[in-house]
Amino acid sequence: MKKHSISKIAKTSLLSALIISGISWKTNPVKTDADGNPIITINGFTFSDFNQNGMLDIYEDYRLPMADRVKDLLSKLTDEEKTNLLVGIGMPGFDPVKFTFNPEADLGKVPGAAGGTYEIKRLGLVSVIVSDGPAGLRINPTRDKDTNTYYATAFPVGTALASTWNTELINTVGKAMGNEVKEYGVDVLLGPGMNIHRNPLCGRNFEYYSEDPLLTGKISAAMVNGIQSNGVGTSVKHFAANNQERNRMGINAHISERALREIYLRGFEISVKEAQPWTVMSSYNSINGTFTSERKDLLTTVLRDEWGFKGLVMTDWFGGYNSFMAPFAPNAVNNVAAQIAAGNDLIMPGLPAQKKAVLESIKNGKLSKADVDRDLSKILELILKSPSMNKYNYSNKPNLKANAEVTRQAAAEGTILLKNDKNTLPFTSKSVPLAVFGVTSYDFISGGTGSGDVNEAYSISLIDGLTNAGFSIDKELESIYKPYTAGQKEKEMDRRKKEGGLLATPKRLSELELSRDYIANKANTSEMALITIGRNAGEAADRTVNDDFNLAADEVTLIHKVADAFHAKGKKVVVVLNIGGVIETASWRDKVDAIILPWQPGQEGGNSVADVITGKVNPSGRLTMTFPINYEDAAATKNWIGTPAENPTSVTYEEGVYVGYRYFNTFNVKPSYEFGYGLSYTSFDYLDVKLSSKSFSGKMTVSVTVKNTGKIAGKEVVELYVSAPSKSIDKPTSELKAFGKTNVLQPGESQTLTLTLNPKELASFIAARNAWIAEAGTYKVAVGSSSLNIRKSVDFNLAKELVVEKTNSSFASDIKFADLKP
Repeated sequence: MKKHSISKIAKTSLLSALIISGISWKTNPVKTDADGNPIITINGFTFSDFNQNGMLDIYEDYRLPMADRVKDLLSKLTDEEKTNLLVGIGMPGFDPVKFTFNPEADLGKVPGAAGGTYEIKRLGLVSVIVSDGPAGLRINPTRDKDTNTYYATAFPVGTALASTWNTELINTVGKAMGNEVKEYGVDVLLGPGMNIHRNPLCGRNFEYYSEDPLLTGKISAAMVNGIQSNGVGTSVKHFAANNQERNRMGINAHISERALREIYLRGFEISVKEAQPWTVMSSYNSINGTFTSERKDLLTTVLRDEWGFKGLVMTDWFGGYNSFMAPFAPNAVNNVAAQIAAGNDLIMPGLPAQKKAVLESIKNGKLSKADVDRDLSKILELILKSPSMNKYNYSNKPNLKANAEVTRQAAAEGTILLKNDKNTLPFTSKSVPLAVFGVTSYDFISGGTGSGDVNEAYSISLIDGLTNAGFSIDKELESIYKPYTAGQKEKEMDRRKKEGGLLATPKRLSELELSRDYIANKANTSEMALITIGRNAGEAADRTVNDDFNLAADEVTLIHKVADAFHAKGKKVVVVLNIGGVIETASWRDKVDAIILPWQPGQEGGNSVADVITGKVNPSGRLTMTFPINYEDAAATKNWIGTPAENPTSVTYEEGVYVGYRYFNTFNVKPSYEFGYGLSYTSFDYLDVKLSSKSFSGKMTVSVTVKNTGKIAGKEVVELYVSAPSKSIDKPTSELKAFGKTNVLQPGESQTLTLTLNPKELASFIAARNAWIAEAGTYKVAVGSSSLNIRKSVDFNLAKELVVEKTNSSFASDIKFADLKP
């Protein structure tokens, strides 16, 4: 007797019952809802009559399993309609001839959105709207012949958010961000960005979270869950190994399977398993000779078969071409058939030549029906669950005031106190004016450029924030800095407009030259000096060592002049780093008394920094990457940026798994500030560390009790590192495997955090065995406030080797090279 699963019988019975009860029967005369959309009412249930045929089709019945609804739609689509769905609608407002953006030419449902899926009117399938970006929704703030405004909240950049090490707070940020996505009529937000900080100079590091995959994955999962709790989607990106901007579309990254799985894929794996993002965006680059958007091992074998991803994969915009100009050459078309066959479901933003090629491939059999229908099923599922398809009545009025409070809180908690000699901070005296130097103090940078930019209603500068906090600012300094900064900014924006607008490479503003005598006079009349150092970066270009990673001569001169003058009067100097990525600090940090790192903190940045300066918020941010003493100290600088350097087409990740602190700590390279570092206005003691068992079996919990031993309330980040046996394969000295953050602890108050270690956290990937394997032996658990500041440690034993997970052989090398080993 043939056996059937209970679930299959249940589905069949439900479908049969619904058909018998009238699913295919004509109903009464056409009814419409309040908005005039045709509806059908059967047995007390109301359905949208998407195709307006007066009958309830299977795909219109929201009671049925999604797979049945998708199958019904697939049976109704023509080859032409299938093609249209597989390729996006193009980029609204983009002129492919002039290669420019014209916002006024975008007359779509949500002007400023990045694109969408094709509308199939006869079936009532709407266009799903997708929009940037990782630091907040990017849409046009104004619209033609419309007096309303459509500003979005500029949240802190990814690096700043991750620096909170607070997944609950990130989830709250995600909820606020997702609310704006939904209320402005967008279905999918193109973010978060979660590529690894392989090298300090990557132009988009500000969008990404960390050099560590576990931290990246946990922060991303919290963000995705928060955004998607609104019933809208995300697109985690760029999958995978998009770690540089120079020739990002034409670069071929040679990476070992171990490095891929342990470093560059692991964060995505965590995010997929813990949050199930609606979509994943494949990256521009090639890995081991093949575009990521054409790699079946990446998009199907690993992502779907091994990790269990249920959603849709889309290309990055014009992904699959080897340059941004390539799509617009006569008769140019990339290998769309290979993309679709690999499991890259949706080709974005979509070009006519691509549609033509897809249709031809369907007609001539180059694309199999199975591949086409598999990819289409993901697109149709996305459409059916989207707010647009379900006719969500978006308001165009999200609660921007409430969301501004969220971004202010997140920015303050992500602020890192790098230095605080003799308790320079907090500072609350308001008896005499503050002397505020640096052009960026007067033109604070809320976020990076490119798709990560946000059109916010306002941005609070450091001057604004200090004034709001009740400080008085030296008016003479302000009177010369403001016009100078405005003039510099105008020239810079004119330059950007001429050099590509949104995608133009930002350049820093030159510092105002002040004489030593003038600064000395300010030291006489001011109680403290503040200097802001600013940096910005964006898409399509990477940062440079000179005048970017290293401070420029005018910045060094300013720091030295101000420090000399104020220290001569016994007064303090504080530097604020309004930056998106790592800079050199070792050569000048001893000249100043305190250093605050708020990154690019979003539109409330000035208020957030003032909250930290005054002590309204006790800083609890921690570095998510290493600050090297010299740029050349980082492992990935040895082969950055590939060859040929001017327009690299090949780069080899010879450092293997030794990225960031894994390299610095294993090879004993002293950093300027280590991974996980950050100071507080109070002090904490780690009283006890307890393991659930001295031998590992299945999983293990680690309990850590933290006590505030200082005089100010504050939060502490607890970082758990594991050192594993390394008999069968080389391993980093220690790796972050769990973390947690306390509540606000009052002086004398304690809290016990319980962290969990699962088998995967003990394992390393051994390519020769196609498996994640935890070696038998003694493991060391080290708990501390940074990767080098370990407070307590304890050992446990794994009696027998543990094969944690078997994998499929993937990512075969296209050249011979050897990973770095200790």
